[in-house]
Amino acid sequence: MPTVKVTQNLYRFFPVLKDRTITVPPGSVAEILQAMNEIAPGFTDYILDEQGALRRHVNLCINDYTVIDRDRLSDVVPDDGTLFIFQALSGG
Repeated sequence: MPTVKVTQNLYRFFPVLKDRTITVPPGSVAEILQAMNEIAPGFTDYILDEQGALRRHVNLCINDYTVIDRDRLSDVVPDDGTLFIFQALSGG
């Protein structure tokens, strides 16, 4: 089963995720984010915009690769993969 890892700052909003290994059924990024929302209600509201696309300030990686489909979230996370969820850094 895929593993999901989130950055430390997300624990402030979703403490239920802290100090645990998060595993979800394999599938597309969209399916995995929905599984995360079942574990931590409101999670997708923070990660996705009103159209269901990835918010601008959020980045996702599957293992060592950045998720390409930020709109439909169709990239597939393999059974032995890890989905990393983190906020993008911005500024000048």
